[in-house]
Amino acid sequence: MAVSLYELTVPTYLQTLGAVSGFLEKGLAHCKECNVDSGQVVEHRLFEDMAPFSFQIRSVAHHSAGAMEALKSGVFNPPGKAGPLDYADLQALLVESKGKLEALKPDEVNALEGKDVAFQFGETKIPFVAETFVLSFSLPNFHFHATTAYDILRSRGVPIGKRDYMGRMRIKG
Repeated sequence: MAVSLYELTVPTYLQTLGAVSGFLEKGLAHCKECNVDSGQVVEHRLFEDMAPFSFQIRSVAHHSAGAMEALKSGVFNPPGKAGPLDYADLQALLVESKGKLEALKPDEVNALEGKDVAFQFGETKIPFVAETFVLSFSLPNFHFHATTAYDILRSRGVPIGKRDYMGRMRIKG
């Protein structure tokens, strides 16, 4: 069975975006229950040299909806500097990304198969085609940042587990 570019991307991004949104809700509930300022979570890092929770969530959005935009434009840049985002802003960013992905039609995405896409950072350009960009760059980054966001919440005592990370699986029937 051949798998289309649409099937590789949009449903996969949506599954994990849904999971991330879900564990962010549990994180906010935990903050309220434990009387913790959610701003502490937004700026929390697992280690000093790692990016904070806010960057992890911004990157989840950027490597999903932003990756699909890059397939269309042919260029993917790292996320730019953003102003401060609070917990609610991060949740809204995920809702916005989900909406952009849900608006994509299979034929529209599948028409991008084989298209050139470059990761561009300053003067550095790394060339891909759509499929290799998604499989070897975008999806690994997407899952890295989703996992790191999950790990930050776990490190703060949020009661989430593997099932929360998995999201709604696409089961038969």
